[in-house]
Amino acid sequence: MRKLASVFIFSAILSCVSSLSYAADKSIQIKGSDTMVNLGQAWAEKYMEKNAGDFVAVTGGGSGTGLSSLISGTCDIAMSSRNIKEKEIALAKQKGVNPYEIKVALDGLAVVVHPANPISKLTLDQLSDIFTGKISNWKEVGGVDQKIVVLSREVNSGTHVYFKEHVLRKGDASGKEEFSPGALLLSSSQAIADEVAGNSSAIGYYGMGYISKKQKHIDVAKDEKSAYINPTIENVISGKYPISRPLFLYTNGQPEGLIKKFVDYALSKEGQEIVVVTDFVPVVK
Repeated sequence: MRKLASVFIFSAILSCVSSLSYAADKSIQIKGSDTMVNLGQAWAEKYMEKNAGDFVAVTGGGSGTGLSSLISGTCDIAMSSRNIKEKEIALAKQKGVNPYEIKVALDGLAVVVHPANPISKLTLDQLSDIFTGKISNWKEVGGVDQKIVVLSREVNSGTHVYFKEHVLRKGDASGKEEFSPGALLLSSSQAIADEVAGNSSAIGYYGMGYISKKQKHIDVAKDEKSAYINPTIENVISGKYPISRPLFLYTNGQPEGLIKKFVDYALSKEGQEIVVVTDFVPVVK
């Protein structure tokens, strides 16, 4: 899939530019989810190409950081890969802020193996055991007698964090599970795709946009009693696919003016095409 190779260069340039050089009514500060930061930067880059004079600064730090910044008035838009918490809403109201939620994308991760691997479906429990190293041979889940090669994104990846929280720890906020010490940490989804394509023992995960004939996706079930679900856009949108979640922008009240202009762009046809390019699932077709 075509990538926005200029995103990181663009981000570095932005970090050197002071928003003070722009009129206050032409500047937007966006903070929050590390999972969404590349998407936000990609939106900002294309938006500014189309709207000369407008300035959009995007920084990460995590969903909580973004929401805290929105509540404290130090950003205009918060990016969040989770719903705002009740205690955050209460704090916002105390400060006269009215968080307004806008779903802008969906995050669906595909688990993939080599096409020659006979395994085609796994439960979340089995995936957790594989990626933590409790299961280390394919024969333990009905495959061939072959050591499993676990592939993961690097620890600074939001995808890595999400997979750890929702697959390894199965959504348990108090969980302590970590990736197997023997896991190979790769720098990009493309690197995982390439390794799986050339390694019959490997298993990895990436954004659904990377699925190709060079890898085979695994159907995933919540447990042994549940149906095994394909990682498709339709199944992510419906919520059937278990490794998926919505991604949000939060504003103070319904967006207006320049903020509305940017949000409208994110939800436009072009903005949602960028969602696909950055390996998320669009909410608007």
